[in-house]
Amino acid sequence: MSLRPQRGLDSIKPYVPGKPIGEVERELGIYDVIKLASNENPLGVSPKALDAMRGALETANIYPDGASYDLRTAIAQRFNFSLDEVAVGNGADDLILELSMAYLDDGDEVIASRSSFPIYDIYTSAMRAKMVKVALGPGYRLDLEAMARAINERTRIIYVCNPNNPTGTIVTASELARFLKKAPDRALVVLDEAYAEMVDSPEFPDGLGYVREGRRNVLVLRTFSKVYGLAGIRLGYGFAHRETLAPLFRVKPAFTVNSVAQAAGIAALGDVEFVRFTVSENRKGREFLYGEFRRLGLEFAESHTNFVLVRIGPEAAVVQQRLLREGVIVRPCGAYDLPECLRVSIGTPPQNERFVVALENVLRR
Repeated sequence: MSLRPQRGLDSIKPYVPGKPIGEVERELGIYDVIKLASNENPLGVSPKALDAMRGALETANIYPDGASYDLRTAIAQRFNFSLDEVAVGNGADDLILELSMAYLDDGDEVIASRSSFPIYDIYTSAMRAKMVKVALGPGYRLDLEAMARAINERTRIIYVCNPNNPTGTIVTASELARFLKKAPDRALVVLDEAYAEMVDSPEFPDGLGYVREGRRNVLVLRTFSKVYGLAGIRLGYGFAHRETLAPLFRVKPAFTVNSVAQAAGIAALGDVEFVRFTVSENRKGREFLYGEFRRLGLEFAESHTNFVLVRIGPEAAVVQQRLLREGVIVRPCGAYDLPECLRVSIGTPPQNERFVVALENVLRR
């Protein structure tokens, strides 16, 4: 018999990230390409984190602390948790994989939106569990009531991406409170808050508060990739009750977070000025795109992140390809069950202006 992969892989559609700048330049023979597809921080890296990474390179010949003690301690102190209520990973993706390995058996079910982060689907299928997808509600928002109706005795994990990727919308504190009352203790509710630092709505829920009050079926994910500008080093973190995190520690790789990333994370937590500047510039860029989309008569979702979902129409995929030829990379959303939309990361002011000019040129054609 020939080698055969495990059957969970049959239903996996590999995640396709935004095209790198170099790939687009090689394929199309063009230069000066800008990338507004992966929600990266256009302002660069936290300066304090950059200095810390340079220093950490001097001991790169030594294995990192497998428990990430200093980093987890810094995160715990910053957010008022105990050390055993904090987990870190090689990006938030890594923690999603670990919780999938820790909590899913064959035939278990996972609930998520049809228009949310595709990594949930991949790791669910890899564990031979079943993904149950729920449609968006009005206004490109997660429909928590529909998600609650999808819960049954086989439900083990429920992903609430808040703010949601790729729509940028949020669920409110009151909506989440009602939902959690309906979620059984046996189902782990994962609040994926990768963009939480950019939210300025008073209605945004305090996800960490549910962990602090002792709820064992709530896990909150955060990342250093967005507001801290550390997407390239891969560093995510999460909070949950110590007994909820214990299974993740049993399945995690021995050295999942490298020493450079650990140093960067500790330093970035203290770079309050960079975070404030990032949030402020992001808000300005978001309002600029709102105004331009209104001028062009394009529907968009009100975003609480560093990207905006805009509805182009049936030709969205064609527009995305033509924008590539203009040297502008944006994200098509067919894989998110939103084939008529594009997701546009907020760049620097010159990048935002260049995108709008390119979009207007393409739409005219």
